[in-house]
Amino acid sequence: MSLHALVSRPAQLCAAALLAIAALPALAIEPFNATYQANFMGMRAEANMNLARESGNRWTYGLQVAGAGARLQQTTVFETNGEQWRPISSTDSQRGESGLAAMLLKRRELNTTYDWNAGEARFTGDVREGQSAPVRLQPGDLDGMLMNLVLVRDVQAGKSPLRYRLVEDGRSKRQVFERQGTEPVTVGGRTLQATKVVRTDGRRQIVAWIVDDLPVPARLLQRRDGKDHIDMRLQSVN
Repeated sequence: MSLHALVSRPAQLCAAALLAIAALPALAIEPFNATYQANFMGMRAEANMNLARESGNRWTYGLQVAGAGARLQQTTVFETNGEQWRPISSTDSQRGESGLAAMLLKRRELNTTYDWNAGEARFTGDVREGQSAPVRLQPGDLDGMLMNLVLVRDVQAGKSPLRYRLVEDGRSKRQVFERQGTEPVTVGGRTLQATKVVRTDGRRQIVAWIVDDLPVPARLLQRRDGKDHIDMRLQSVN
């Protein structure tokens, strides 16, 4: 799931990714399907994250989270051009279908179109008040879902600093992740060494554990006011 997505938009789970335009060697991008065990606001859930090639240089990156009466989905279409990856469109939705989730989660759907010819992002659906105007795009702009992919790519490539500009939810925002050493993580019963990266923004914090040769974070944690809000742990990827 998208790290930043969870922080900045209720419609996305966590939970960042992105399309950084840094001068890095072009790393191979391959389709995958990953499953996560998730804990969302104290509720157990299952998550599936997948990447599929559409046609030419276009890809679809999706996240689906379901459990305890809650359902969250996020889909981003993006294109690759050499070392540049950029979002074309995204859809984020959430709803509580039953039980406690029906009370905690407000139904919401947000659609974003990234028009690179016009140089602006446009937002439709449940847009926050005062954030419906188009946002001017800059080279290298990303959305929160893509942050997962590009953050993994950049950490594995040794990029520093890890700085990004996200355009989503009717606004643009700078994101900076800091490396905080390595820690062991467990994936599919195996203990692996992961690079820990952290982004802190006021009362919200995102932590990602990234393992060499894995296309997705081994673990994603979002914290609010010092408390765990969403915790996703990778179970398998193929």
